[in-house]
Amino acid sequence: MKFIHDYLKHDDRLYRHILPTPLDNPTLIALNRPLIDRLGLNNLNDNQWCNIISGRLTDLANIMPTDMQPIAMAYAGHQFGQWAGQLGDGRGLLIAQLKDNQGRLTDLHLKGAGRTPYSRHGDGRAMLASTIREYLCGHAMNQLGIDSSDAIGLVISDTTIRRQYPEKAAALLRVSDCHVRLGHFQWVSMYTPDNFGDFVGKIAQSYYPALYHSGTKTVDIPALVCTIANRTALMIANWQLVGFCHGVMNTDNLNITGSTLDFGPFGFMERFNPHWINNQSDHMGRYSYHNQPAIGRWNLAKFLQSFGQFISQDDMEQVLISYDNTLQHSYHDKLCQKLGINNHTQHPAIIQLGNRLLDFMQTHRLDFTNTFRSLIALVDGQNHPYEKQLLHHGLAQLPQHAQAHWQQWATEYLHELRHTSKSDIISTLQQHNPIYVLRNHMADRAIMQAYQGDFAEVQRLFALLSNPYQPNAIATADDTRPARHDEIKAISCMS
Repeated sequence: MKFIHDYLKHDDRLYRHILPTPLDNPTLIALNRPLIDRLGLNNLNDNQWCNIISGRLTDLANIMPTDMQPIAMAYAGHQFGQWAGQLGDGRGLLIAQLKDNQGRLTDLHLKGAGRTPYSRHGDGRAMLASTIREYLCGHAMNQLGIDSSDAIGLVISDTTIRRQYPEKAAALLRVSDCHVRLGHFQWVSMYTPDNFGDFVGKIAQSYYPALYHSGTKTVDIPALVCTIANRTALMIANWQLVGFCHGVMNTDNLNITGSTLDFGPFGFMERFNPHWINNQSDHMGRYSYHNQPAIGRWNLAKFLQSFGQFISQDDMEQVLISYDNTLQHSYHDKLCQKLGINNHTQHPAIIQLGNRLLDFMQTHRLDFTNTFRSLIALVDGQNHPYEKQLLHHGLAQLPQHAQAHWQQWATEYLHELRHTSKSDIISTLQQHNPIYVLRNHMADRAIMQAYQGDFAEVQRLFALLSNPYQPNAIATADDTRPARHDEIKAISCMS
């Protein structure tokens, strides 16, 4: 890895240079050492990282070969379906970028860095609760196998911020392969249209170099936008199959590489309800779990409008069709894997069985994660006591007539699997059905303890979520307990 200033090659109207405003008396809550090692930044100690995350960048600047130039990026977007105009990094700064031997970029982005020219009425700071949730969820998603932002660490401080009540400000050093959002293209198209072609070319060079023709200095724009659309489709298919609800899928919250960004009012599905809304502010259910594929398409349609002078209406429609097809194919593939089958073309009935299982889970409000994991016991209950217990607990909740329906489904399911080896089925089920996800009540417990100055639960959950597909001795019964009906709540956008 080497430090570079890749984004600074763009027109300087797209960003503002600004230094973070340091937090007072910071305390390090947690540090992601495996990530630090992968980035080759393990020559910095805990105290140095605490200083960096709190906005004192000298220690990081000392290991960079060039001057550090933190920037706040400008972008625009549609929020809840309405054009919001200019937005931008209101409390985050891109403080550095790294490039590996394959030319892939990694951004270091300081969240909670203080006011920027794009802060509008905000104070540029971050709450402890939202910072802990983002730290844990980014890690959890990556360990589930879903490309997402991650974080080097987080701090709390004595700097006071005012939200519902006065509280201490926190900060997070986020890591992502890309902070360029769909909304960046909307901003350039709206506010600096003379720069749009140059912007697209430089973005292609950075993130999709195979689509940039250096000889003619041109970009295969139809291929570029189609690739972005397809990566978005793959991301959303992955979300659906772990029960993840992003909560705030505005065009400024989706990036162009298909990695999950901006963990705000997110949640992992517990008792299955496709119309579940996890965002307290989403009164109409625009960003419900069920709507995520359609909203991804809607966002891409708005993104494509920025390219109106560069691609035809027919090309735009083909991009959206490709998105639909990619999402459906990926979703079906992954649904079959959650049922223990790696090749659904050899099992045409398996998708129908999967849809029937989801309908059954919805009708009887069964836990999404636990029900899929319990299929292991259905295939081989003798050698998998944990899954056998999950299955027994799930069936015990069902009325008698529902148990009969379950037995009918189970009989058809096992019949469909009869020609596949049991060991292959079990292996596939184990690889695609996690035991642990970040349930809201787990995050809440860690946050409550952190507000009391105890960060042990944050660190325990980080360790637990590091290997979500295998039983872990540090787990508690509460980590896999589905929320009771009266515990299911939406999450505030306040951060």
